[in-house]
Order: sequence, then C-alpha cells, then structure tokens
Amino acid sequence: MKSLLSRLGNLIILVLLASGCAVGPDFVQPDAPSQEEWIDSGLPQMKTEPADLTSWWKIFNDPVLDSLIETAYRQNLPLQIAGLRIMEARAQLGIAVGGQYPQVQQFSGSAAAVEVSENAPNAEAADKSYYNFQLGFDAAWELDFWGRFRRGIQSTEANLLASVAGYHDALVTLTAETARAYVLIRTFEERIVIAQKNVAIQQRSLEIAEALFEGGLVSELDMQQARALLNDTEATISRLKIGLRQAQHGLSILLGIPPGELKNVLVESGAVPDAPPEVVVGIPADLLRRRPDIRSAELQAAAQSARIGVAKADLYPQFSLVGSIGLQTSEKGGLPSNNASFSDLFDSDSITYTAGPSIRWPLLNYGRITNSVRIQDARFQQLIVNYQLTVLNAYREVEDAIVGFMSSQEQAKYLADSVQASKRSVDLSLIQYREGVTDYQRVLDTQRFLTQEQDLLTSVNGQVALNLIAMYKALGGGWQIREGKGFVNEETKEEMRQRTNWGNMLSPEKLENITEEKVVE
Repeated sequence: MKSLLSRLGNLIILVLLASGCAVGPDFVQPDAPSQEEWIDSGLPQMKTEPADLTSWWKIFNDPVLDSLIETAYRQNLPLQIAGLRIMEARAQLGIAVGGQYPQVQQFSGSAAAVEVSENAPNAEAADKSYYNFQLGFDAAWELDFWGRFRRGIQSTEANLLASVAGYHDALVTLTAETARAYVLIRTFEERIVIAQKNVAIQQRSLEIAEALFEGGLVSELDMQQARALLNDTEATISRLKIGLRQAQHGLSILLGIPPGELKNVLVESGAVPDAPPEVVVGIPADLLRRRPDIRSAELQAAAQSARIGVAKADLYPQFSLVGSIGLQTSEKGGLPSNNASFSDLFDSDSITYTAGPSIRWPLLNYGRITNSVRIQDARFQQLIVNYQLTVLNAYREVEDAIVGFMSSQEQAKYLADSVQASKRSVDLSLIQYREGVTDYQRVLDTQRFLTQEQDLLTSVNGQVALNLIAMYKALGGGWQIREGKGFVNEETKEEMRQRTNWGNMLSPEKLENITEEKVVE
C-alpha cells in the first residue's frame, strides 16, 4: 500500500507541474475609437485641464441640492440593489475558486439488510440473507491541466469587477437624476411665480378694460379679450402645477421616501440653480478611465474572453485523480459469517480502498464542443464591438451636452434682453391704450408676448443647468463619492448576517475595497 501511495503522490506532482498552461486567449484591452479634443475646445467657456468631478454638483452653490444628493446616496433603493449584486458576485467568485480543489470530498455510511433471490445465479453458493455495514470517504479531483478552472476564476473575477463598475455607473446616474429632478422642481416653481405675476398684470388690464367699457369708451370686445387672456394664463398655472407635482414625486423615488415625506427634506420654493459661465471638461481620453459604463463594457469582454478558454478545455482530455477508502463488514442472519460481525467494522481487515488516475476524452462529439467554442468566441467579439460602441456613445453624450450648454447660455442672454423689452412694451401699450392712441389688441399682444418670453427665459435658464448636469453625467462624474465607503450599509449587512453565514465576506477588506480599476489578465 505504501508503494501505491508513493506512486500516486509522484503522479500528482508530475501532473501539477505539467498543468501550467491555460488554453484560450489572454485578454487584451480592445482598441477604442479615439478623439483628441472636443469640438468646442477652443471656446473661452471650455477648460480642458484635468477636472475633479467628485462632487460636481457643488458648483451650483445650493445647500439644498447638496443635502438631497447625500440623502439619495444613503437611501436610493436601486443603488442598494446594485450594491447587493456585488455581494452576489463575490460569493460566485468563491465558488469558482473552490473549483480548483478536489471537486468531490464526501463521507458515506450505510447499514443494509440484504435478501438474495432464490432464482439468482449461483444462489446455492451465496449468503442469501445477511447484513452489510460500511463507512467510507470518496474523493475526486479533476486536475486543472488545461486551465479550465483558472479561466473560470478569471471570468468570475471580471464579472465581480464589472458589478462594481455597474454600481458606480448607477451612482453617476443617481447623482445626475437627483440634480435634474431638483432643477426641474425649481424651474416649475419659478415659472408658476412668473405666471402668477402676469396674472396680476392681466388682472389690472382687465379692470382698465372693464372701466373703459362701462364708460362707453370701448366695446365689449376689449373686455372679453382681456378676460380670455387672463383665464388662459391661470390655466397655464394649473398645468405647471401638474408638472411640479410629478417632478416632486420623481425626486421622492430617487430619495427612497414616499412622496408625502418630500416636504420634510425639500424647501418649499427656491430659484433655479445658477450655472457658472465656464466649465472644466478635461480631454476625451479621460473618459476611458473615468466612465464606469466604459470600464464595465471592458470587463464584460474580459469575462467572456476567459469563457472561450473554459469551452476550449473540453476539446482536450480531462485528467482526474479518484479514490475511495472505507470499512466494510457483514453478518449472516444476525450471526457471524466468515468469522466477521458488526464489531469487526473498525478492524484493519475491514479496510477497502480504490485509488488511481482517470482520463475522459469526448472524442466523438460531432462538432458540439467546437461549435460551443465558436459560440463563446462570437459572444466575445460582440462585446468587443459593444465596448467600442460604448466609447462612441460616451463621446456623443459629452458633445451633445456641451453644445446644449453653450447654446442654451447664448439663448438665455437674448431672451433676457427680450424680456426687458417686452416689459417696456407692456407699459407703453397700456399708456397708449388709456390715452386712446392704440387699440386693445396691441395691449393683448404685448402682454401675451411678455408672458411667453418670461416663461421661455425661465425654461431656458433651467435648460442651462440641465445641460450642465448632463455634461457632468456624460463625463462620468459623481461615483467618486463612494471611495472609502461601503457598497452596502451596515444595517443591511447585519440583517444578512443574522439570516446567513457570510463569514468574513462582508468585512471591509473583503468587500468595500474591491476596485474595478483592475482588468483580468
């Protein structure tokens, strides 16, 4: 037996020494479309020095917005789901790592009463009735000769890192959507205030028209036109209030609270946040390192690259070491048979074992394995193209936001001048109407145009802020606030510990310090 064990040990050493290779391609970062500079880089408002986008929303200097984003980071439910996916991926990595070691390690035991058929072959020479007792331990170890399990670990590790990138991408979206909802709310509030001011102006105009009509100086038409304009503006206020409430409800979901509780965290009214005249956007090459969705696309390709090796390993023979050792004895009809009984189970004469190498090689698979490799390779190529498409979309999103921000700023300047001129026109038209120099249609036109231009200016001011938010989202800013913090809050981790044995997997060194900056090699 010692000689057999020695030979098995030597065989294991030889196989392990020979199992250094891993079939399948080693992942290399795909080529990505490149862009040297932004289209509008030459404009004075555009600064291309390195940008710190960790807390980009602070450029608005709005403490309420700062508080809302902090609340959303703590309480947003989809973000919590993204954090839990990281924990799931971490457990899956543990399963993949375990595949490197003996895949079967099991203890077994049995006690059976056996009755042999009278019609069985050689029944006259067999013990027809006896008890069989056995204890045993079985083990099987498929050696990672072709790197199947190592490639599996690489794939699962890349999936883990991709889930971290997915969390960061969700955080980028969360900060941008929270700021966007806040700007929409403030824009609706300001539009309502402006509409209410115009209601007051139009109410005075109606009073003038009514007085002139009662004095017989104008026809009823002037009075009815004034009333129609007033009612139209009041109807606009009702429509704006619908938009305001819906924007508030959207913000409450982002904050993870019922809509009725929003009043506890949001000030009743406020101005549209002012955007700075200049912005720092960095250079296009920074996107490849900063945007989590680009890193996620790369890591998904890395995971799929390793799956090619897993599939390709099936083309080659699988070497395993199998063994079983146990104790076995029996009794006939409750009486000793062959001088053995249950009490002899732990004697050395009751030892039974089998041990040795095995090989499996599915030669006649009719192309199934080859086509499985082809499937994995085609999926890998799809992810390569998806990575390149993700980079192109990132460039487009930034360029769209830049042109939107620049153009809306320019539009706001012209509209501000138009509003000032419209206010003066309203004053002049009312003076001329009282003096009988012009008809009431001129008053209606100037008031209607003022209402339109003031509302449009407020909307465009909101668009300036919204385009700036879209720009920082496109640049991949906001996820950096997670650095040094956990993916899952302590209350959730404690709840999971109470329900399931997570070991040390929830500790900071095992979970919170995972970074997707690493690409599986």
